[in-house]
Amino acid sequence: MSAQIRSRRRLGALVVTSSLVVSGAVVAVVAAPADAASSTVVITEVYGGGGNSGAQYTHDFIELTNNSTSPIDLSGWSVQYASAAGTTWQVTNLSGSIAPGAAYLVQEAQGAGGTTPLPAPDATGTIPMSSSSGKVALVNGQTALTCGATCSTAAGVVDFVGYGTANDFETAAAPGLSNTTSATRKVPTADADNNSTEFAAAAPSPKTLTSTPPDPDPVDAKIHDIQGSAHLSPLAGKVVGNVTGVVTAKSGNGFWFQDPQPDTDPATSEGLFVFTGSAPTVNAGDAVTVKGTVTEFRPGGSGGTDNLTTTELTNPTITVTGTAAVPAPTIVGPGGRVPPSTVIDDDSTGDVETTGTFQPATDGLDFWESLEGMWLGIDRPQVTGPTSSFRELSVVPAGSSVRTVRGGIVLQKTDSNPERVLLDDVLAPIPDAKTGDKLAGVVAGVLDYSFGNFKFLPTQTPTVVDGGVQRESTRRSSPLQVSVATFNVENLDPSDGAAKFDGLAQTVVRNLASPDIIGLEEVQDNDGATNSGTTAADVTLNLLTAAIVKAGGPKYAWRQIDPVNNAEGGEPGGNIRVAFLYRTDKPVKFVDRAGGGSTVPTTIVTDRFGRPHLSSSPGRVDPANPAWEAARVPLAGEFTWHGQSLFVVVNHFSSKGGDDPLWGRTQPPVQVTAPKRHQQAQSVRGFVDQLLAKDKGANVIVLGDINDFDFSRTTDILVGSGKTALVDLPRTLPVKERYSYVFEGNSQILDQILISQNLRPASSYDIVHMNSEFPDQISDHDPQVARVIPLPSWVR
Repeated sequence: MSAQIRSRRRLGALVVTSSLVVSGAVVAVVAAPADAASSTVVITEVYGGGGNSGAQYTHDFIELTNNSTSPIDLSGWSVQYASAAGTTWQVTNLSGSIAPGAAYLVQEAQGAGGTTPLPAPDATGTIPMSSSSGKVALVNGQTALTCGATCSTAAGVVDFVGYGTANDFETAAAPGLSNTTSATRKVPTADADNNSTEFAAAAPSPKTLTSTPPDPDPVDAKIHDIQGSAHLSPLAGKVVGNVTGVVTAKSGNGFWFQDPQPDTDPATSEGLFVFTGSAPTVNAGDAVTVKGTVTEFRPGGSGGTDNLTTTELTNPTITVTGTAAVPAPTIVGPGGRVPPSTVIDDDSTGDVETTGTFQPATDGLDFWESLEGMWLGIDRPQVTGPTSSFRELSVVPAGSSVRTVRGGIVLQKTDSNPERVLLDDVLAPIPDAKTGDKLAGVVAGVLDYSFGNFKFLPTQTPTVVDGGVQRESTRRSSPLQVSVATFNVENLDPSDGAAKFDGLAQTVVRNLASPDIIGLEEVQDNDGATNSGTTAADVTLNLLTAAIVKAGGPKYAWRQIDPVNNAEGGEPGGNIRVAFLYRTDKPVKFVDRAGGGSTVPTTIVTDRFGRPHLSSSPGRVDPANPAWEAARVPLAGEFTWHGQSLFVVVNHFSSKGGDDPLWGRTQPPVQVTAPKRHQQAQSVRGFVDQLLAKDKGANVIVLGDINDFDFSRTTDILVGSGKTALVDLPRTLPVKERYSYVFEGNSQILDQILISQNLRPASSYDIVHMNSEFPDQISDHDPQVARVIPLPSWVR
């Protein structure tokens, strides 16, 4: 499991930076001005895009100018920076003096790109500034500010600039910026304490004090002119006017409007978001004319570099000209705009914003971009994944590609399911729903983008139509079969409480039919995420086995090895690991062989008859291999079933956290985590090869949370080739049944069981779908059970 950290789309307490004109009257809401305008040193330029994609300059910078007639000693002064809504200020101390009319350049953090170093700086800091929104203060002092939205008027602040979505500024914020624009004071020698009117978004010009001409007359434009047939607006950075449309929806900091007279080009969206900074006073059905700056807003700021931008108007002046009917929603799906069925993007090799191609008819990424901001409808959308903790719900129009047997949609090597879209609760609550459900009628809303996904924002809570999907239970094994399960128990520790342990126990007894052997993943130590130095997990495992008995199940014993403290990833202090449970009332026996330890590798030894055994059981597989750095080391156990040896290896490979999103700006997405899983698979495969080299007919099972797909290179490595190839049981299922996990509506394999070939003839296999498709989960993974008959070598 990978933790996800999120915040909503710019919904904080922001100050209005727009003017609203109603029936000819102008109503402007502005922040209180700062202290008297500086007559000495002022901030003349702020740039946070240094070294970013497309940037000319390699560093961020802040430029100051002395407006007085005398030199100013800056010793003891500082420039300080905070994020748009932040209260933590980073400080760069200044020194030396600045001559009358001269510029003083403060160099800040360096990015990975850019082609041009800055001119020689007068002061140097290391502050990484946002390329789009933030706050900069010139302070007569060197102690960090501690204020939030009141710093512009704080004692000691000589000058202040808030830009983009900053919650503090002089009068109103300067424009939002980008990798190629800085906030540049139009007249360096003037300071009237109004960031909005005195600063323009212009090309960076460090130590070049030339007055920026007044804002040009706005360019008349239609919404489709602004959106253009590309991921970036052809009018980005320009002031546009007479932009007409009808308000379709509004949020806490802006509204969407749409042109009721569209052009004939399906590649150009007819909808657009207007960022007002606080609750807009317009309503759905208002006919409006808007003037504003075309801005490409990248959700997540400097931390969201994988995200696409959304095109919007900022610093708007809004005129309500009357009322009009909200346009009928553009239908997505049968009878309307049909999304591509397999391809998200197949013609880019990097940043899609600069690729020069835009193909909505064939590429899902371009298809949804062509609908950005529009008022859309999906007729009876079908639910492909449960409502998440973020209140997101994945749906597809009718007629989508390969569906699971229970109504989901299967992720495949050549099909990432571009018809999926996530409903989000920005404008209306999203109900609980499960895979296989449907939503009634035409669900209408606007299309947005955030957190690496296009988001469909309904304006009314949809009605759920129950699809009838129930939690599955597997059958019991026959007396000759040993049943072996894998089960991710999702960061289990005693602090989870009795309800979690009882729920897992019910799963083991009722849904998994009390397997003979269970490989557990995500078992934490006795005090969980408390970073106490404790590594033992006996309390955790004893609570689980006791809960199974309480639920009417058999008595299980357990085996595991404590890891080195804080060495294997997961929550700090949790000491996540894998473990075995096995029944004590069945013919399955665990072969205990001393000598195992957290850093001690188990090896393959033979007895006097040449039969293989583990040197230590339980034992860790290849723990010194760098592949297992900050990852869970596999655990091998030697069992017997009716006297026949059975070797089981339980795994939890490294997660996919850090990979590019499927719907991100980098295409094809880069899976930076894959090479480590390949190394881990090679490590485990090497151990299996050593075992089969001693006995090619050894009974071997490799199972666990592999964190990779059935069609992945990781799985290919584990399977191997030739006579010693393992059988990957998920690959033996029809495609529509291959899933143990649902992520953003995609049903996919992450958990796997592989068996040696000699076990296959009498085997059966079941992925027990009782977690991943439901919003109320006891774990986010579906467990699996394999039933096999271990036979002696002479029978094979």
